[in-house]
Amino acid sequence: MTQENEPGLRLNRRDALLGLAAVTGVAAAGVGGVAVASDWLGPPRLTASHFADRFEQLYGRHDGFRRNHAKGVAAAGTFASSGAGSEVSKASVFASGTSPVIARFSLSGSLPDVADDPATVRGLGVLFQLRGGQQWRTAMVNIPVFPVSTPEAFFEQLLAAKPDPATKKPNPAAMSAFLAAHPESAAAMKIIKAAPPTAGFADSTFRSLNAFLATDSNGRTTPIRWSLVPGQPADPPDPGGNAHDKLFDALVEQAGRGPLSWRLVLTVGAPGDPTHDATLPWPADRRTIEAGVLTIDHLLTEAPGNARDINFDPTVLPDGLALSDDPLPRARSAVYAQSFNRRAREPKSPSEINVEQVIHDEH
Repeated sequence: MTQENEPGLRLNRRDALLGLAAVTGVAAAGVGGVAVASDWLGPPRLTASHFADRFEQLYGRHDGFRRNHAKGVAAAGTFASSGAGSEVSKASVFASGTSPVIARFSLSGSLPDVADDPATVRGLGVLFQLRGGQQWRTAMVNIPVFPVSTPEAFFEQLLAAKPDPATKKPNPAAMSAFLAAHPESAAAMKIIKAAPPTAGFADSTFRSLNAFLATDSNGRTTPIRWSLVPGQPADPPDPGGNAHDKLFDALVEQAGRGPLSWRLVLTVGAPGDPTHDATLPWPADRRTIEAGVLTIDHLLTEAPGNARDINFDPTVLPDGLALSDDPLPRARSAVYAQSFNRRAREPKSPSEINVEQVIHDEH
């Protein structure tokens, strides 16, 4: 891993943007290569290659883009820790101080030029560059629970959600059959539908959904989940603007007027809270810790050297954070690596979201 005190990694805006972006692409390639060596995701013999193949079979191959969350925009900023997170984890990210971050806002799906739909799941991947050369990578979404509990169920759900060529929508019978076979997913979908999405990216709460294990300086381990809670309202998309990219354009325009911020909130699990199943929410009265503030002060067109070249592998954790018994992060790690290794060797096409062009058009 890259050391924070290398040239170009200073805690100011320009160096965080340029220096960090340059080194994290190299680190991502290394992580991707390790993860893909463990391609097998467990019985039955389901592999990361099978997942990547299924995305391509269902939605086409789009060279140079991620197999999921293909449409996105890069970002850079800082995380200012309050120090309060040190109560549950010795991870350096929770010690008082500031760390540079590089991030990516995205929409779920394999189409890099899909029209923005407020109902589509929104993603936020963040890489924290920490003291001593460690990193924390997390990939979050704006829904309250995950719709499946196992890699096998997600693989089946992909096929059930395949768009019908005539209607461009999933076949209701196929999805009904999937939900009948997976009552945990049916219950999760009710929770998701009861929490309608906000107006845009800037006012979205992004959640880890999966449980992780936090260990403090005394060796005590506690399950936690985390979320990024917005510090600003969103600008509703301009009805007269570019409807195709309305969510991203609104984000770019709002960020152009000043930094955007999210509070990092740790939710502390209690004995008996499920750590193995992301379809199950924890009780709403669980204790929370305000761990700090993430500030995004630059949005960037995806290009070499920035978030385009980062694998937001959720198993890249600093000392003091560890995986729980939830099978999804390990599976995601292998699938992300497979996607990364494929797209790294493919020709690149321009991103749908051109930040400079959006700003130019606004003015």
